[in-house]
Amino acid sequence: MEWVEGWGWGGEVDWGVDMARSPREIARGVVVALRNAGYVAYFAGGCVRDELLGLHPKDYDIATDATPDDVARLFRRAKEVGRKFGVMLVMRSGVTVEVTTFRREGQYSDKRRPDQIEFADAQSDARRRDFTINALFLDPLLDSQDPQRVIDFVGGLDDLNARILRAVGDPDTRLAEDHLRALRAVRFAARLGLDVEPATRKAITRHARELAGVSRERIGEEVRMMLGVPSRGRAVKLLNELGLAGPVLEEEEKGAGDKPEGNIVASLPADAGFGLALAAWAVDRAGGQVRAVEPGGVASRWRRALCLSNDEHEELRAILSTAVQMNDAWADMGIALRKRLAASREYRQALAILRIAAPKLSRGIERDVEILTQDGIGLAPPPLVTGDDLVAAGYAPGPEFGRWLEEAYNSQLEGGIRAQYEAMAFIASRAKRASEAG
Repeated sequence: MEWVEGWGWGGEVDWGVDMARSPREIARGVVVALRNAGYVAYFAGGCVRDELLGLHPKDYDIATDATPDDVARLFRRAKEVGRKFGVMLVMRSGVTVEVTTFRREGQYSDKRRPDQIEFADAQSDARRRDFTINALFLDPLLDSQDPQRVIDFVGGLDDLNARILRAVGDPDTRLAEDHLRALRAVRFAARLGLDVEPATRKAITRHARELAGVSRERIGEEVRMMLGVPSRGRAVKLLNELGLAGPVLEEEEKGAGDKPEGNIVASLPADAGFGLALAAWAVDRAGGQVRAVEPGGVASRWRRALCLSNDEHEELRAILSTAVQMNDAWADMGIALRKRLAASREYRQALAILRIAAPKLSRGIERDVEILTQDGIGLAPPPLVTGDDLVAAGYAPGPEFGRWLEEAYNSQLEGGIRAQYEAMAFIASRAKRASEAG
């Protein structure tokens, strides 16, 4: 029996003391408390996989033969999040540890969760998981060199060492249980640099169209996780190769000879955001041709397909619109419009796409913007006249206000107006013209 400071021998004590431990140390403390109470307990799932790969897990999950009632008795701050499925949360010093009872599962009628579960042992629990690399257990109380430290019932350690992603058991059965596992396979393979083993790969392709039965919220969340990391290019390539891109986006699959492989997505800066990655994917699916993208249509379709938020939808539409405008019309734009575009929030994102899709054009745009930046006026100077100025001068607010202010600001950007009195005179002439015409 092991004593852990702040936890005691058989359970938790002194919850008021913050020992400033790491998430791993806190999770280890949970394992110790369970062991001291007579239960089997291991680290489980993704945290084991990542730790064995030398990565830093974001959180730690524990699998145990303790039931939810046992966990609730042992940890006063335990919360239920899925008692039916044996899942409890134990919280300590701002860290939440998921504690799940070993289980075996029945049928998945809704293709998401098992209809029934039965508490079981570690081996049964490993065999109900999705991929072998996610079905490993680790004993955090043993030395890192101890061969008994990793508990492997499904060959996951060999697959991890060989950088292979393999379904546990029959791949068709695993994918039929939860069709979202096809996307999880892509995400894991791309992020961790794994090869999908042939039988699992074929099963994913066979089940690709069945993604239509998965909620769009779940699909969108998987896509966010895929595109939000530097491995996004490989993820898109795998989605194309496995026939998943069309079902994910609710679009027709590309033909065998013209499948886009995500070259623009793959070439984005490592810190590219989700909106930029989506926009780049849209250009990739248009054969790498910016002018072939219809911004409003793509944004609207993908909003439904991926359950994009209002902000995500608008960001995608704005990036694509700016990229198309710069691609098709930059040479014919006046100074004011060029400055407005260059000062917009979407300019840098659109330029990131053009640097890859149209490098010669993007270099010319960057030279032009550098010249405009140094013209003594700037890309986005404060307007010399505002709506408040017009009201103070006696103008009655009306529909013409916005147009007059836009015209005055355009003239300011082009250097035609350089002082407020000039801006007011400019608007006075517009007001007089409107009055005479009306």
